[in-house]
Amino acid sequence: MKIALVTDAWHPQVNGVVRTLDTVVGLLRDQGHEILVISPDQYRSLPAPSYPEIRLAFTRARTVGRRIEDFGADAVHLATEGPLCVQALRWCVRNARPFTSAYHTQFPEYLAKRTGLSPRAFWPYIRWFHRKSEAIMVSTDSIRNQLRAERLDHVHHWSRGVDLDNFRPDAPSPAIYGKLQGPIQLYVGRVAVEKNIEAFLRSEQPGSKVVVGDGPALAGLQSRYPDVHFAGRKSGRELAGYYAGADVLVFPSRTDTFGLVIIEALACGTPVAAYPVTGPVDILTDASGAMDEDLNVAIQRAIGLDPADCIAHGKRFSWDASARQFLDGLVAQDRRLDFHMSRRILAKAIFARV
Repeated sequence: MKIALVTDAWHPQVNGVVRTLDTVVGLLRDQGHEILVISPDQYRSLPAPSYPEIRLAFTRARTVGRRIEDFGADAVHLATEGPLCVQALRWCVRNARPFTSAYHTQFPEYLAKRTGLSPRAFWPYIRWFHRKSEAIMVSTDSIRNQLRAERLDHVHHWSRGVDLDNFRPDAPSPAIYGKLQGPIQLYVGRVAVEKNIEAFLRSEQPGSKVVVGDGPALAGLQSRYPDVHFAGRKSGRELAGYYAGADVLVFPSRTDTFGLVIIEALACGTPVAAYPVTGPVDILTDASGAMDEDLNVAIQRAIGLDPADCIAHGKRFSWDASARQFLDGLVAQDRRLDFHMSRRILAKAIFARV
């Protein structure tokens, strides 16, 4: 199958959306599928306000559409709600071309954090963007229910996976852990306001706090929390070691739709503490993590959970299964295209008789 993937989130950005898309694209290419990635680095762009790592691409709908046509795409997927995907959406609608979309980020809550406006102010845009999609791919039941409450019923399950060859409990811990007082409480992810990291840094549990990641809020947090160890961005086996050597992963975000770091930590045998919100409530079990509106309580309960239970739960999340789910969504679109064509043929036959 030839798949045109249009996305405003792509390399060199470092985030869960890019990791998900990159991994699934790689697996599908290994299976023989042809993937055309249309991304901001291929066009003139400007840095997003307050998020300069994200580039906002500026081009025309027909320019994007010409690339999709020249590629001969069997399926079109719009991964994000940014300006590049908006142009692709406009071209698809104008040309009666079916497409699928995805809801990767709690976009209204994310924008509310950065603008001070109510999340409700942004839902009309979300409904406008996704309503003409043949299927909205979502990672959890919580998001499925949320979108249905917003009159977006056409959803398709697309979960996430973990690289079990890399994220293992035997990954060597970083040397710095040997110098820190336990229990070691770890945060992994983008260092930005929407991740609610300060809720973790203000928690009062004894031990040491470690932050792995980079982002626009890093300098401010470093100055306000000098006792916290900020390790910077890590990846691969080194990142696995940070997970495996920690006593708990603290996931303070309230705006994520899933949370890849949760299942990576579990695969390394590390329990997770979080708020009872979308993502954690869909992933964690009583044996693999703890959730509470008081993050201190969640951390205290999570520390000491059996690593074997965490590992067993983490192994349930497979990238191969994720790639199959994504492909199934596109196949459903392909069948939908056949359905549209059949209706047109039937309509022509009826009018011909008239």
